[in-house]
Amino acid sequence: MNKETIVLGLGNPLMGDEGIGIKLIEMLQSASGDFPEADFVDAGTGGMSLLHLISDRRKAVIIDCAHMGTEPGTIRQFTPDHVKTVKQLTHLSLHEVDIIKVIDLARQLGECPEEIIFFGIEPETVTQQMELSNILTDRLAQYIETIKTQL
Repeated sequence: MNKETIVLGLGNPLMGDEGIGIKLIEMLQSASGDFPEADFVDAGTGGMSLLHLISDRRKAVIIDCAHMGTEPGTIRQFTPDHVKTVKQLTHLSLHEVDIIKVIDLARQLGECPEEIIFFGIEPETVTQQMELSNILTDRLAQYIETIKTQL
């Protein structure tokens, strides 16, 4: 049986700061005992599997790198109704999907969580490298504390 809340970390850890969602999920998984009503899932680059992960949940918390036009390292909290996607799809992969479109589909199917919270973190570097930038690395503890407020 699914837990009431799911926390999804999105991203590609092979692309620098694009992997921030995955890194934060790893850190949150180590403290999962403090949040018995939450599942913590490394959702990678997502795809349509996100639809199944969020169905039958009351709440979904989604953590991802987000280009918001702010200073690198900035974390912002928002809901799907407060964001307009500008993701350019290449249509070269079945795993490629826009999370906002997945949420819209979940709503149409009647399987959308009542509450969805996004945490977007402005990247400094999105390039082929396995490390996060120093700016994001130095703020990991701050990000965890901010995200915990929604758990």
